Amino acid sequence: MNNYTRMLREHHLKATPQRLEIANALDCNGHMTIEKLYEVMLQKFNSISLATIYKNINIMIENAFIQEVKIPNEKSVYELSKERHSHVVCTKCNAIKDIMLDLSQTTQLASQVSHFKIDKADLVLSGLCQKCQQL
Repeated sequence: MNNYTRMLREHHLKATPQRLEIANALDCNGHMTIEKLYEVMLQKFNSISLATIYKNINIMIENAFIQEVKIPNEKSVYELSKERHSHVVCTKCNAIKDIMLDLSQTTQLASQVSHFKIDKADLVLSGLCQKCQQL
């Protein structure tokens, strides 16, 4: 396992066995729904409840250890927090990929047009992945 204990402590979180396994699952599998995470967790903790998963996910989000990715018309997925990035989602196979985009000009323009002070920008683009384009 990576040094998830250190990483959790850096985010002011106790390194419980469940949190260590959540970190490992997200690191190994990337973007995961709560349901998929629950399936993975059941393999290691056969009596774990869905409520325990939600409780840990929420605490880990509050402490910026993981982040929620809200995908339009789909269930949210979760990933380990990392540098700011956007996402592309395949409308056919639901594959999700991280992309590095500088959204500073977009947020600046949005701020000018809306007169809002923009403090966060999340971008999810959808289309067909390369594999699905070839089908």
